[in-house]
Amino acid sequence: MQYPRDFAFSRLPLASAILATSLLSSLPLAAQAAQPAPAAAQSQRFDFNIAAQPLADALDQFSAQSGYQVIYQSSEVGALLSPGVKGQHSAEEAIRLLTAGSNARLSQPNGNSFLVDLPVNLGGDLQLDAVSISGKAPGSITEGTGLYTTYSSSSSTRLNLTPRETPQSLTVMTRQRLDDQRLTNLSDTLEATPGITVVRDGLGAETDAYWSRGFQIQNYEIDGVPTVSRMDNYTQSMAMYDRVEVVRGATGLISGLGNPSATINLIRKRPTYEGQASIIGEAGSWDRYGTGFDISGPLTETGNIRGRLVADYKTGNGWLDRYKDKSQLLYGISEFDLSESTLLTIGFSYQKTNVESPARSGIPTRFSDGSTAGLKRSTNPAPSWSYSDHEQTSLFSSLEHQFDNGWSGKVEYTHSENQNDSLYSYLSGSLNPDGSGKTLLPARFAGTPRQDTLDVYFTGPFQLFGREHELIGGLTLSQFEVNASIYGNNGYGWDYDYNATPDAVVDNLFDWNGHSAKPDMNPTGHLSQKETQKAAYLTSRFHVTDDLSFILGGRLIDWKNDVDRDVYAKGADAAYSNQYSARETGVFIPYSGLVYDLNDSWSVYASYTKIFNPQDYTVKDPQGKPLEPMEGKGYEVGIKGSHFGGKLNSSLALFKMEQDNLAIWQAEYPGSDVYLPEQATTTKGLDFEVSGELADGWQASAGYAYVVTTDSKENRIVTTLPRNSFKTFTSYRLPGPLDKLTLGAGVNWQSKVGVDLHGFTQSSYAVTSLLARYDVSKQLSVAVNVNNLFDREYYSFAGDHGMYGAPRNLMTSFKYSF
Repeated sequence: MQYPRDFAFSRLPLASAILATSLLSSLPLAAQAAQPAPAAAQSQRFDFNIAAQPLADALDQFSAQSGYQVIYQSSEVGALLSPGVKGQHSAEEAIRLLTAGSNARLSQPNGNSFLVDLPVNLGGDLQLDAVSISGKAPGSITEGTGLYTTYSSSSSTRLNLTPRETPQSLTVMTRQRLDDQRLTNLSDTLEATPGITVVRDGLGAETDAYWSRGFQIQNYEIDGVPTVSRMDNYTQSMAMYDRVEVVRGATGLISGLGNPSATINLIRKRPTYEGQASIIGEAGSWDRYGTGFDISGPLTETGNIRGRLVADYKTGNGWLDRYKDKSQLLYGISEFDLSESTLLTIGFSYQKTNVESPARSGIPTRFSDGSTAGLKRSTNPAPSWSYSDHEQTSLFSSLEHQFDNGWSGKVEYTHSENQNDSLYSYLSGSLNPDGSGKTLLPARFAGTPRQDTLDVYFTGPFQLFGREHELIGGLTLSQFEVNASIYGNNGYGWDYDYNATPDAVVDNLFDWNGHSAKPDMNPTGHLSQKETQKAAYLTSRFHVTDDLSFILGGRLIDWKNDVDRDVYAKGADAAYSNQYSARETGVFIPYSGLVYDLNDSWSVYASYTKIFNPQDYTVKDPQGKPLEPMEGKGYEVGIKGSHFGGKLNSSLALFKMEQDNLAIWQAEYPGSDVYLPEQATTTKGLDFEVSGELADGWQASAGYAYVVTTDSKENRIVTTLPRNSFKTFTSYRLPGPLDKLTLGAGVNWQSKVGVDLHGFTQSSYAVTSLLARYDVSKQLSVAVNVNNLFDREYYSFAGDHGMYGAPRNLMTSFKYSF
């Protein structure tokens, strides 16, 4: 029995496989009995002779020649073409060849049929619905695609756009890319991301900083909802995310306040329509071990409730002496189809991280006489009593509704907490050639930052001047609170009393074992902070002609920040209390973007936005007064390409940012908060990127960035960041009898950096990585990743203190899928 092509397989918000199974179960028993046995899809071979033709016709011929049912939605198949298939193949091999290049997701609801699921229409130009909800808009989910690119993103404007339609530089670190390179946390992921510089002057000690286009990244989102940087996002486990989208440049439309560096949008994994499960295990250098599982699928017989549960556990040491870390993740999410048009989502995540002997301040790079120190890479300045503990919890829920007129709306609420307690030690003093001269300066920080966010928006099409356009508008309400204890005797956490005792002396840093008396650091004060932001935004994409689209939008913001600090502890000249309060009302952030299609593959674009970013209350001038907000403008022009039906994307961008009140740190490391506001600064540069599928089985990503920041006198500033950087990674599944083997390699290169480029500098360097993965069976794969293949010695941060990058290391892993 064969379904007619116009079979009414309309997509409902139910699992496709469950629908197919239900439909097939209603077939006459005789018809079902006439179909091949379940194992035949993989073992029995058929003689196929199907020419290149429309995919719908090819699937019909496949059914006739194999006897298998093929279920698909006719509106999805559209005008897609099939390359055809000839010769002897199993049914599974043949249908994969027939659907090659279509992004089809194939499944077998039972042994008698194949389900062909196409999440987007890839015929001709990629056409996407304007609706983008919860990171699962058509073409956006990367899990299962095997690609190093995505078909759509909403991280730039919240409109669901293809990369070529997005008028800003966009990089998507897909699930396949994360898996191939074993990128298990956010810092590792961004180190592999073009145009991003990861600066680490410590290890496991909250010192990871991400920079783009000359500025530190402060804008973070989870599923498109802004989250503050003070939630220690660097610890985020990639096990619970489908992808990480990075929009470089100013993104005031979606993030509101912020600098023109970039916005990092982490998109959570969603429940799948079909049941799936996997377990993973890994073991590597420095006694690193890990395990986890990922279970997803329908929870009811009809599939109207779906769920997903992810767990991940890692433990191990590092290349530093005494260093140990352990992390645990549990992530759960459920979707409830309240009706054919209404979806309720509820989820949580819990992550616990414990680090022993975290290196906070790096190690000295120079001796007191100015000569290069050259300490061993295993040197750890942290004493054995230091630690850093975090417990991060997030609860989220959303309600989405699709209206009959093509519009949709969504309400989402998120509550996040970051309970932390860390006892660090800085190194103060100057290092002498005999290893003496350094003392410990302890610091303790503890508190529980909390953030509550309510996000509401509506989006849909509208008609104007005989054309259809798209509109999105919404409200975001956010409140961030901190109640923390103050430690130390200066009101900021540092214990200078301990620093002045013999217990703090490091006799010889060359062979120091980390043993010293643990300081008695009791609370010496209290800090409370409440930061609120209310924002309303409205954006529209106007289709001026068939080839020209214009995006116009804006965000209106009210912001306030209130801080109370009470210090009553030992060593202070007198107990004191101070308050800080700042408010900004009616701040308007405009955004405009223009995209013109040159042809079916190439487009040119331009975008503009305003920059407005209040300084942190700890950023003060020499008189102790907080700096005025940073303000400026951002411009970007470029050309983008979409190739092979959207499986390969390329872009070239030129950008310029003009800023006032740029905070430039004035004091020597560590511990000072004295800055001067630099006026009329300019950042210019370009970036180039290509990512996606170059040929069948060949995925690649390559990106180059050039950026330079100058002051009003054209002198270069922010020289701790490279002027040039290049990052690439590629993987290739071998053809023919070796098709179970995938090989990969990558290189990260950056040019010379230094605090002033005249004292201690870090010369240009390249770090190489390798991948080898073998599919033992359809369910089991094993892999080996080698990082820093040539054991390049380099500093992640080049100053008076620095932290070595990881030496050569190896990680083995396996994945078993059910």
